[in-house]
Amino acid sequence: MSDEKSKVTDKASEIAKNIWLAGVGAYGKAVEDAQGRLEKAMEPPKLFRDLVKAGTALEEDAREALESTTSARNSVEERINRVRENFHNQRPARIEDVAKLNKKVDQLTRKVEKLSKALAQQGLIKTPARKSTATKKASRASATQGAAPGKKAATGGASGKKTAASKKPAAPRKSPTRGKKA
Repeated sequence: MSDEKSKVTDKASEIAKNIWLAGVGAYGKAVEDAQGRLEKAMEPPKLFRDLVKAGTALEEDAREALESTTSARNSVEERINRVRENFHNQRPARIEDVAKLNKKVDQLTRKVEKLSKALAQQGLIKTPARKSTATKKASRASATQGAAPGKKAATGGASGKKTAASKKPAAPRKSPTRGKKA
């Protein structure tokens, strides 16, 4: 019996020793894994390096895009400014501009009349038929109000005289009572 007891005890101590050694082995394996993870954490991981590279490339692309956008915006602003300048240079005539031109035309008309009188007194030309100054101003004012800026007035030009081509026979007038239905 003692032989059996000693076999059982040997067997139990062997199992206990194996359990102890398995625990020590698991502990050693855990320490190795922890040290490996610690070393990986200490050096920059590959994913982090890849993200840094991608971020650097994106930043460069963004700067280039910003510079090209800025230059394009400046180009557009320059074009807009040129269009504005051209528009202001080619603006339609305003009332003040028309009034200034009328004043200059009146001055030139007076100078032409003086020259015509001087030439007529010397006998170099015949005396032109003249309108009174009030009639000229009235016809010129009505012509500029009725005509669009930049177009000739219905009177036929700068002199205020009607040409033969611009004269039309007068149409018969209807009386105000005819043609009305009550």
